[in-house]
Amino acid sequence: MPAANGTVWQFIMHKTETGHKTILLQVTDSKGSSPGRNGFSMAVSDDGHFCGTIGGGIMEHKFVELARSSLASGTAEWSIHRQVHSKQAEKQSGMICSGEQTILLYPVKNEDVRHIARLLASLENQRNGSLVITESGIHFEDVIPTRDFNFNHNGTSFYYNEKTGLKNVINIIGGGHCSLALSELMRNLDFYIKVYDDRPGLSTMERNVFAHEKTVVPGYEHLKELIPGGPSEYAVIMTLGYRTDDLAFRTICNKPFRYLGMLGSKSKIKTMADTYGNETPGKILGHIYAPVGLDIKSETAYEIAVSIAAQIIKVKNYSME
Repeated sequence: MPAANGTVWQFIMHKTETGHKTILLQVTDSKGSSPGRNGFSMAVSDDGHFCGTIGGGIMEHKFVELARSSLASGTAEWSIHRQVHSKQAEKQSGMICSGEQTILLYPVKNEDVRHIARLLASLENQRNGSLVITESGIHFEDVIPTRDFNFNHNGTSFYYNEKTGLKNVINIIGGGHCSLALSELMRNLDFYIKVYDDRPGLSTMERNVFAHEKTVVPGYEHLKELIPGGPSEYAVIMTLGYRTDDLAFRTICNKPFRYLGMLGSKSKIKTMADTYGNETPGKILGHIYAPVGLDIKSETAYEIAVSIAAQIIKVKNYSME
């Protein structure tokens, strides 16, 4: 649960506005198999309630109790804790899953509220921005940082910066049943969802309440102007048939994507690969995930969507290691 998750900040706003003190628990860095990843956060209130997660388990319980204790005693100050998930580590977390994470405990100040309000407004409007937390306070700006996360500290001060809002964009080309199912899954996985189709009045497009943007294009060659590509851009081609898949692929294949996949049978993909190879020797579907998705013998639209979502998450998370 990233720090820019609205639920945690809404909790902090509510508690502050009703006269309670809160402590933000923020994962500022993580390595290996740590259950708490960069950006995970939670908040603990002086009434004992809390919201969010920094990874769960005994480690999270320990820090929740630490936050409650410091709030109760009135001695809450910011602190940074490196936790290693191993029995052999000097700073053991109480977990043995390997990996490590760094956790910031930050007592929220009354003057932070105006920036939290701006952050919540930005999230509500589906915009990206920049969350900065230092020992002097919480700040939010509409400027989009170049990195998703940035953290450093020297013992007497610290700096944490996070790109807020949805950090990744998935372009789903084709608005049929598999597109609808994939949109529903990706809505809960920190992705901004864009769906494209060339069929006006398509019922599955009209029923797709999960996509942030839905575009009916005159033809898939228009994707050249609509999809920029980039290190946070993902694309899945799943149009009505072979010819439109081919047109969509030819239109966007030279754009930079973190992930590019195409739905289809192995025979269809082989036919397309042979065609491209004959046109331009050496040009194959080597940089595309095709057939798209993990091989779990999926048959229904939701099973196909699960296989694609799992493959995308694997690509996203392994690239963060």
